[in-house]
Amino acid sequence: MLARIGWWCRGSQDDAPFLLDILDYAEGEQDTGRLLFETARAAVLPEGTAQVNYTRFAPADWRTDPVARRVVEGRTAIVAGGGARPFVERLRFEWRPGTPVPAPSGRLSFRPFEDTEELLTVMTEVLAGTLDAYSLLDLRTMTPRQAAEAHYEDELARYTSPREWWRLATLADGEPVGFVLPSQGGYHPIIAYVGVRPAHRGRGCIDELLAEGTRVLAAADAPRIRATTDVGNQPMAEAFLRAGYANYEREIHLTWD
Repeated sequence: MLARIGWWCRGSQDDAPFLLDILDYAEGEQDTGRLLFETARAAVLPEGTAQVNYTRFAPADWRTDPVARRVVEGRTAIVAGGGARPFVERLRFEWRPGTPVPAPSGRLSFRPFEDTEELLTVMTEVLAGTLDAYSLLDLRTMTPRQAAEAHYEDELARYTSPREWWRLATLADGEPVGFVLPSQGGYHPIIAYVGVRPAHRGRGCIDELLAEGTRVLAAADAPRIRATTDVGNQPMAEAFLRAGYANYEREIHLTWD
């Protein structure tokens, strides 16, 4: 085998690929990989379909490991040659059973959401000041409410895990502080979303929200918990590290205009 390529979709209901998932070639066969990419995308993508994002998983230290860097840069160069541009690099985190989880401090109370509208209201609010690249992209063409609804419909509504796992955090007087959405992803238990309302940021609330989400999944005997955040979202990355999550991998996204 000289090269391989594969697209991925989210389910049988999709009539076109959602993203380019695999692009590899044997040592010294970059030209073959490039030829395969150009030939296969013309054959696989339906006519009129926009180019889909390319995602590459890489070791956490890929920039300082010469072999890993050569692999990543060689593959992304092929896609960039086809018109793609770097969009975002993400940190992938993992929590394992046995890692200590802080007990609730009592400062915040946690409860399930009353309904979807309550969740969407808080999601809309936490988009103010977001550092997430995809959320910022949405906000270029949508209102915060529209972006929250799109995120819910396109991603969160697909999770089949109990909605009782999703937690709203409040103060003693009932004022919402933020939320955390522990869920069962397609392959692993995940922290699907965590956010703090702007008025409550910088007070350590993110640590308590993340701990609550971790407790929910740990109580369900999760063999591991996965989560991601953008490299540029340093506050969230530091919160994962404080919570005992290890940065085990990176995720590189390229996109077409």
